[in-house]
Amino acid sequence: MIKITLPDGSVREYNQGASALDVALSISTGLAKAVVSAEVNGEIWDLTRPIMKGSSVKLLKFDDEGGKSTFWHSSAHLMAEALEFYYPGVKFWVGPPVENGFYYDVDLGDAKFTSEDLVKVEEKMKELAAQDNKYIRSEKPKQEAVAYFTEKGDEYKLDLLSNLQDGEITFYTQGKFTDLCRGPHIPSTGLIKAIKLTNLAGAYWKGDEKNKQLTRIYGITFPKQQQLDEFNKMMEEAKLRDHRLLGKELEIFAFDDDVGPGLPLWLPKGAALIEKLENLAKKQENEQGYVRVKTPHIAKESMYLRSGHLPYYADSMFPLWNWMGTSII
Repeated sequence: MIKITLPDGSVREYNQGASALDVALSISTGLAKAVVSAEVNGEIWDLTRPIMKGSSVKLLKFDDEGGKSTFWHSSAHLMAEALEFYYPGVKFWVGPPVENGFYYDVDLGDAKFTSEDLVKVEEKMKELAAQDNKYIRSEKPKQEAVAYFTEKGDEYKLDLLSNLQDGEITFYTQGKFTDLCRGPHIPSTGLIKAIKLTNLAGAYWKGDEKNKQLTRIYGITFPKQQQLDEFNKMMEEAKLRDHRLLGKELEIFAFDDDVGPGLPLWLPKGAALIEKLENLAKKQENEQGYVRVKTPHIAKESMYLRSGHLPYYADSMFPLWNWMGTSII
């Protein structure tokens, strides 16, 4: 027997190998239906993963931060299964949860993928979710894992495996999709009731512009349709408050491609606002006894080397400008 300590300090005994789901079921069936993952000794686990020694266990619902991340990471795998159905041979890099949903960076080869394709993948995800397939965790020796992704021809997963050793490699399978993954995941796809693929973007492999650009597909899911409806409403309201649109409509600032994206040209109304804010800041500083200093906008190359910025920004933010044949840094 093993002792499980719950957040309220109570201690319960279970057979060795019992899971967090067993713990939830022993409390109430309603709780078991509501939880999506568990925190075991501070680490988030699958609900169905066996617990082999006495542990502290916190059951996580979707509304918990750890519950959301588990739910959305599992949804990224569901999206990957749908993509593999429509695009055989697709290759996958990483698919993490983010603040509002998840994304997966994928290599679709020569296939064209547009916003219209989001709809068919979304519908396939709904179909797969309804199958209620279990997320199955399995530990793999490195040699077997490498052989699997070598046969599959996925160089991105092989790159991830190059940094892993025996004893730290796990696969997750749901339905017809298998992925290299640490987890954790929800028990089954049937918990995913509402799905929306939201956006497309380009993303360089490993964030390096010298590497191939992958397709980044964003989405969000919920255990109830009402939650998705509320999210969509919130997004529509956010669009109405978009500062980029309001700034243009109110004639506060403008943008010009010759100047650069994200670099506002402050119009008279905007300039007046800036002046008011600066005057307010100066007033507060004076009242609290602060005095201002002025520093140069540029500095010697050695300072950027010491700060660590130059190696990363030398080709973009800090180019070696020459004027009249003389370097300015």
